[in-house]
Amino acid sequence: MGAKHGNLSINSDNIFPIIKKWLYSDHDIFVRELVSNGCDAITKLKKLEMMGEYTFPDDYKGKIEVIVNPEKKALKFIDNGLGMTADEVEEYITQIAFSGATKFLEQYKDKTNDDQIIGHFGLGFYSAFMVADEVHIDTLSYKEGAVPVHWECDGGSEYDMQDGDKTTVGTEITLFLNEDSLEFANEYRVREVLEKYCSFMPTEIFLSNENAEQEYETIDEADLRDDDVVVEHIHEDAKTEEKENENGEKEVVEVSPAKEKVKINKRPVSISDIHPLWMKHPNECSDEDYKAFYRKVFMDYKEPLFWIHLNMDYPFNLKGILYFPKINTEYESIEGTIKLYNNQVFIADNIKEVIPEFLMLLKGVIDCPDLPLNVSRSALQNDGFVKKISDYISKKVADKLTGMCKTAREDYEKYWDDISPFIKFGCIKDAKFSDKMDDYILFKNLDGKYLTLKDCIEENKKPEAEAEKPEEEKKDGEQAEEKEPEKTTVYYVSDEVQQSQYINMFKEQGMDAVILKHNIDTAFITHVEQKHNDVKFQRIDADLTEDFKEDGEDLKEMTEELTATFKKALNNEQLDVKVEKLKNENISSMMTLSEESRRMQDMMKMYGMDANMFGGANGATLVLNANHPLVKYVAEHKDDETNVPLICQQLYDLAMMAHKQLSPEEMTQFIARSNQILLALAK
Repeated sequence: MGAKHGNLSINSDNIFPIIKKWLYSDHDIFVRELVSNGCDAITKLKKLEMMGEYTFPDDYKGKIEVIVNPEKKALKFIDNGLGMTADEVEEYITQIAFSGATKFLEQYKDKTNDDQIIGHFGLGFYSAFMVADEVHIDTLSYKEGAVPVHWECDGGSEYDMQDGDKTTVGTEITLFLNEDSLEFANEYRVREVLEKYCSFMPTEIFLSNENAEQEYETIDEADLRDDDVVVEHIHEDAKTEEKENENGEKEVVEVSPAKEKVKINKRPVSISDIHPLWMKHPNECSDEDYKAFYRKVFMDYKEPLFWIHLNMDYPFNLKGILYFPKINTEYESIEGTIKLYNNQVFIADNIKEVIPEFLMLLKGVIDCPDLPLNVSRSALQNDGFVKKISDYISKKVADKLTGMCKTAREDYEKYWDDISPFIKFGCIKDAKFSDKMDDYILFKNLDGKYLTLKDCIEENKKPEAEAEKPEEEKKDGEQAEEKEPEKTTVYYVSDEVQQSQYINMFKEQGMDAVILKHNIDTAFITHVEQKHNDVKFQRIDADLTEDFKEDGEDLKEMTEELTATFKKALNNEQLDVKVEKLKNENISSMMTLSEESRRMQDMMKMYGMDANMFGGANGATLVLNANHPLVKYVAEHKDDETNVPLICQQLYDLAMMAHKQLSPEEMTQFIARSNQILLALAK
């Protein structure tokens, strides 16, 4: 072939400024594109060999070499795939965008950050110009009688092509880096990028520095491989030691035999693990394999709780492993990482179209060769197929969890506190997942026992609700009136320390409550109530049930007097006061807040609103125990202007402290008042 100088076939003077400016948000992605192209070339050559259209040399092993040269500010990508003829270089490299060039320029000239070009127009190779001032290609096709080709372009719209001098089948691409991209001539930086994108590509990848001094290693001669370069043979004499035998005589004993060793050029180690764990059948993988993979990929040395291995070929090809990590933090700060691969090539982290939103909190890898990728391989077309994948992943997670609850309940309970935020979030976000998990949601009670929702309802049913009342006789033809289902109240605790006074009262009456202290629980119990209209949740300090009260005389007059006294002492006309005769006479005062008000406050907080902006939103009720001596004292000595205001303020703060934390100002006043009371006693 004679030398050829030509213009790149695009309808524009210069495509490269567009590529450099608009192509990718991550400049390092060119490494993935060029290595992927090399992988594709090797895969195609293997297919040709299988079809009998090509014969490999005896020692053939598909590989990609990446070579940095800091002195020349250059970076090479070498593959031993099928190579290209001059015509193919002309077709695939110089006619960049084929017939789509005009459309391409029209579509992308105004877009500054849309990651939507490469791949769709066969532009993967051109990502090299994001970092290079000049690019050379040396290639030799596998076809018989093929002539090597040398092609070069300096980032303008012109190129030169002529016969090359490559002697081995495959392609070598050399990038002469621009001044802004010299980091990619650094071996450690390139290793970092290769590990990010290419750790599991199906072809071995070797990184080296062209100018580095040769490194060596010493191995046993018996372990020598055909491709090892031997530098020196080393004989190691047998090692002996003088020891006493059974008769107490000293003799020389051989401790280790003589060894024949060889010094060889250090063997390169592939960056790519070509058989990642997710590509294996679950039966081939041990627990230690899963844990080691987790440590390697996620750099997380806390062991995962358990994992789900996805492995399916029909109706689409999808493999992967999802790990449930151990979490010690609140829901907002959980950060998962789901790495998405396409044929073992890393695409991106946490692509929300493919991974159900609630599973983003997990860690794992998903590999789906059938994914419809857009032009950059970095984002997904949002279509029905992707939704099916998302639904499948969600279903497999539900199957694993329900199966574990049925067959390994002890393990499931052991993990529950850690995994419940994931599961509850999933139930809120995904109706199908919620339906599957309905009977497998657990609630931990005050004794640390795990109950299902059915257990909770059964435990909290009132005896009178269980006894069916006889139906009123109906006249002929009359329909029975449909009644609202009887609601069972399930009591819950959100802070075992703060609400300890209420917990003790519950235990004294033989009543139970469940512990719901995660900040997703407010939204979750609302979700459960909407789904099950026979249950309602109520925090144990929302109201005083009849179980805690004594039957007795009317307290209306006492309530009116104490309300007036407390309002005056606390200078709070909005104060809501209730007087009850409580069975436990050691309790002087308590605070209750209706479940509706509490949820309203939680919702307002979630949206960053002030809970006090509506008059009733802060509506807590002060409950005074008519059986307690201090309450009796206030009722009987309302004219005592020295002690009564002090007692009222103290009783109010004590009630508040069991309800929620006092503000710094309130706590300061409470401590000062407590000291004042103690001083009065000491006099």
